[in-house]
Amino acid sequence: MRFEPGRVVLHRHFQGSRLGLLKTAVVLADDDRGLLLWVPRGAPMLDRKAVDGRGLRAMPFAEWLVTETKLWEMTWRGPAILKVLPPGEDYSVWLFRAEDGRFRGWYVNLEEAGVRWDDGAVAGVDIVDQDLDIWVEPDRSWSWKDEEEFAERLAYPSDYWVADGDAVREVGLRVVKRIEAGEFPFDTSLLGLTGDPMWTGASTVAAGWDRPRAY
Repeated sequence: MRFEPGRVVLHRHFQGSRLGLLKTAVVLADDDRGLLLWVPRGAPMLDRKAVDGRGLRAMPFAEWLVTETKLWEMTWRGPAILKVLPPGEDYSVWLFRAEDGRFRGWYVNLEEAGVRWDDGAVAGVDIVDQDLDIWVEPDRSWSWKDEEEFAERLAYPSDYWVADGDAVREVGLRVVKRIEAGEFPFDTSLLGLTGDPMWTGASTVAAGWDRPRAY
């Protein structure tokens, strides 16, 4: 399954079978390099938080497990993001820019490989976020992100959606080799690729967003 450039899709992040985050994105390309998604400023999104507005990172994981949560309707307020989902890989790479358009770096989101779905009027790709991430500076120096949260959550194997922390870290180390070698997408080939910086579509997430997770 491939998506046509220009199509609006839903990039859904799951915590096991429960939706944790959804971003509306526009397909820039879908080819042998992978699925390239553009998240413009103002794009509608959903973010799971406690009913009092606190997010997962604002409390210990043990508290999160017993806290009432809901999906909050929001919009993406930062500069537009280019996301690259390489085919069959357990990670995606997000290209971030500053407000002035300057390239800030690559963000490696370690995740279960995306599963696509197409219901006709609405389509998307579903991933399970594995929480441990990598930040890469423009000079390709890199560092792990969220290591403490990752270790904390692994201590709850019956509740955490990541089953094998060592396997996730191994994927990260394989990505590091690509980073250090300057391989795609950690080269300059995508730095000039952009879409419309502002969202001009519907103000809410498309109907059908709540379909079951695709496997």
